[in-house]
Amino acid sequence: MTCISHSVAETEEIGHELGQRLGPGTVVAYRGGLGMGKTAFTRGLARGLACQDRVTSPTFTIVNEYRGRLPLFHFDMYRLDDSDALFDIGWEDYLDRGGVCAVEWSENVAYAMPEDTVYVTIERHGEHEDWRVITIEGGTEA
Repeated sequence: MTCISHSVAETEEIGHELGQRLGPGTVVAYRGGLGMGKTAFTRGLARGLACQDRVTSPTFTIVNEYRGRLPLFHFDMYRLDDSDALFDIGWEDYLDRGGVCAVEWSENVAYAMPEDTVYVTIERHGEHEDWRVITIEGGTEA
């Protein structure tokens, strides 16, 4: 599925719609550069999972946790040095906890993404600087 988002609010709404459909154990892997709207999409995803907390980028903490209908584990893999660092943060434990794992910079840990991962690619629209092309593929629930 491919959508065009004309604003941050629309990006969040697309995330919200996806979040409402996700089940326990889903991994959502983001692809896209700096400033593309990954955290905005995650704010919507959290709302779709009925999370009440304020969603922020986990750049310095690596993972933020939010409670909702399903727990949301929001990862930023930008600064991970190697596969050992991924497992040091307890990646496998998070996968086993029955929540939704939203992974920014999933390209850095592509080898660790499960087979049924939902991939969300966010790119700048060619003609409009503020618009985004959001492509959602894979998974079993999306």
